[in-house]
Amino acid sequence: MSTKRIFIAGFGGQGILLIGQMLAYTAMLEGREVSWMPAYGPEMRGGTANCTVVISDKPIASPIVTEVDVLLAMNGSSLDKFTDTVVPGGTIIVNSGIISKKVERTDVHAIYVDCNSVARDVLGNEKVANMVMLGALIGSSEVVDFSRIEEVMKNNFKGRKAKLIELNMRAVNYWKENQNE
Repeated sequence: MSTKRIFIAGFGGQGILLIGQMLAYTAMLEGREVSWMPAYGPEMRGGTANCTVVISDKPIASPIVTEVDVLLAMNGSSLDKFTDTVVPGGTIIVNSGIISKKVERTDVHAIYVDCNSVARDVLGNEKVANMVMLGALIGSSEVVDFSRIEEVMKNNFKGRKAKLIELNMRAVNYWKENQNE
C-alpha cells in the first residue's frame, strides 16, 4: 500500500470521528504516516459529521483531499453527497441498516453492511454500529492490521470506558468472523 485516502461520513452521534481516530491510531502504531481531519456541524447530535483519514508509507503533503479511495457512508445524505468523490476502482461501504438505496456507480466496488442490525440484534447494543463499520473497512481494504485494534482501544478506552473494550472488539471482529456468510 502506498497511500489510502478514506472519507467517513454520517451524522453526529454515530461515532464517525471515533472510526477515524481508531483507524489513524492503528496506522500510527504500525509506523505509517497518517493524517486525520474531522469536520462536523454545530449540532451535538443529528448534524453532519465526517472525517478524512490518509494513511501512507511516505510523508503526506496535505490532509485535504478531493478524491478518496474509500467512502464509508453511515447515512443516506452522506452517500448522496460524497459518492462522486470516490475514484474509479475505489470502494463505497454503505450502512445498509439506514440506507436502503444501492450505489448507482458501476466503476466502484460497493459493500453493504447492516451495521445497525448487527450492533442491535447480534451484539446487543446499537451504539457499536460504528465499530461494525470499522471492522468492515479493515476487513475489506486491509488498510491496517486487525491485530492492532485492540491495543488502540486499550490505549484510548480507559477508566470507566475500559468496560467497553470487549463489546467494541466483538463489533470490529464481526466482519472478519462472518464475511463468508
